[in-house]
Amino acid sequence: MKITLVKKILADGSPCAKCRDVQQKLEEQDFLRFVDQTLIADVRDEQSAGMQIARQYAVERAPFFLVEEEGQQPQIYTVYFKLVKEVLQKKMEA
Repeated sequence: MKITLVKKILADGSPCAKCRDVQQKLEEQDFLRFVDQTLIADVRDEQSAGMQIARQYAVERAPFFLVEEEGQQPQIYTVYFKLVKEVLQKKMEA
């Protein structure tokens, strides 16, 4: 399983507030170790890796998580608590 976190950088160059909050929760709950990759969706650069992934999966909210498991369609999570319940807690228990 590969988990990618996509965070947004706003037009003024600052990180989005929700992205900061989710990052902090990941660190506090010791879930950040399960995130394999973090990409930045910089709204000032349409070619940034995060913007490309957001377009590819038609995601308009940030932050979001892309969860890829071999042999399955990638899952997109735009709600942190749903990701925790369905993915991260299970990884913690394993």
